[in-house]
Amino acid sequence: MTDADGYDVAAQYAALDQFAKQELGSTLSAPFMTLSFMALLVIPTLKLSDKGLFDGKKFKFSPLQIVK
Repeated sequence: MTDADGYDVAAQYAALDQFAKQELGSTLSAPFMTLSFMALLVIPTLKLSDKGLFDGKKFKFSPLQIVK
C-alpha cells in the first residue's frame, strides 16, 4: 500500500517489469504477477510459501529436496 500518486507507482512498476525482462532475462509476459500467483496454495502442483514447499495435489507440505 502506498499514498503515492498512481501514475508514479505505475511508472515504477513498469520500470521493475522491464528490469526483470531485460536484465534478469525473464521471458514471462508478467513476471511479478506470476510470482504473486505462485504463493496461492489452492492452485494444484508444487507451490512455494513462507512455510516451505506445498504439494497442492496431496494438500500437504513437502520436505525440501536438494537436487545435485
